[in-house]
Amino acid sequence: MNRERTLSREVAATQIPSGDKQTLPSGSRVFIHQTLGGSYTVQTDFGLFRIDGKDGDALGEKVADNTVAASTLADGAPDPEAVWAQLRQVFDPEIPVNIVDLGLVYSMDIEKLGEANPPGYRVNVAMTLTAPGCGMGPAIAEDAKSKILCVPGVTDADVRITWEPPWNQQMISEEGKMKLGLI
Repeated sequence: MNRERTLSREVAATQIPSGDKQTLPSGSRVFIHQTLGGSYTVQTDFGLFRIDGKDGDALGEKVADNTVAASTLADGAPDPEAVWAQLRQVFDPEIPVNIVDLGLVYSMDIEKLGEANPPGYRVNVAMTLTAPGCGMGPAIAEDAKSKILCVPGVTDADVRITWEPPWNQQMISEEGKMKLGLI
């Protein structure tokens, strides 16, 4: 892919792999390496960064559409399949496989919040990372949370990073292994 672009305006970016937030100035030359899950992984003279899809226009790209075409269940609860579909749109910026197929998501449950009418629902996710020292963990968790919040019926989301059990390559789905050339 490696498409060269010049930023038309300054953008907030997350440095990879540290996870530090930085502002890339207007006029910066970047090379787009990956465009998965509605975000961009770009190389600059200062290193590798992730730029959110909402800033795609600064790269001369179409701004990502975050709408989720899913309906709620009969009781107003979010459709679990829609939540899983959103989690499949979250990618580690260094690995071209989503967090579900990487085996990073350990659990997902939907919790009803109180007795309001209509009721609110919180999605709770427990996930891990491929390595404990990965500085991108908070950014990946925040990306997951923001995508979950786009699902109709979801009013809150909690994405927790856990280290138990430790992640290993056997947790990668067959599809993920194929994308990574492991089978």
